Amino acid sequence: MPRSTPQDKPLATLATRKKRAVAIIAALREEFPDSRCSLDHGTGPLGAWQLLVATILSAQCTDVRVNMVTPGLFRQFPTVKDFAEAPVEEIEEAIRSTGFYRNKARSLQGAARALLERHGGEVPNDMAAMVKVPGCGRKTANVVLGEVYDNPDGVVVDTHVGRITKKLGLTDQTDPVKIEKQLNECIPREDWRDFAHLIIDHGRKTCKARAPRCDSCNLYRWCQTRA
Repeated sequence: MPRSTPQDKPLATLATRKKRAVAIIAALREEFPDSRCSLDHGTGPLGAWQLLVATILSAQCTDVRVNMVTPGLFRQFPTVKDFAEAPVEEIEEAIRSTGFYRNKARSLQGAARALLERHGGEVPNDMAAMVKVPGCGRKTANVVLGEVYDNPDGVVVDTHVGRITKKLGLTDQTDPVKIEKQLNECIPREDWRDFAHLIIDHGRKTCKARAPRCDSCNLYRWCQTRA
């Protein structure tokens, strides 16, 4: 029998998805009681900037690699002003191992200059303002808003979240913004911050993209792709 796919099954009603989401979150919290953001950063205004930098660097790069790079990066450029005024080539060299370093360096410097010009050098606690910062889309903004300010505007949607929530029948979309909208509808607001961390932990341990461990998956009962 061919393996079914998420597209084979229509999206459940919102009421069903809400009930399913609550059960999934409870199962994940039991399995991963210490789930948290895997990008290292400080606290307060400087911590918000550090997490913004780390999240920008994490594109097409592992969090482990980013956490290896950021300590030296922040020693070399301790403040937002340092990033804004440094020769961009120096930033490029400092982040080279994260990949796509030229684009990332321009985004970091552009973000630093925008924050200095518009927000006194601080990362704003506001989605509308954050998405106007170079290199900062909704995913990055929600990471910072949730982790530092405890004020997410929605669920963080990365590749793990997009892939796994479709398997679980919580979304039928492929565009991250549309996925976020559907997840925001069915996931309790108080779980918005932690949901992505839980799903990412599940993706790394069990629901791997290339070799999912379905036999040991505690979410398998809700999986829409099972045979």
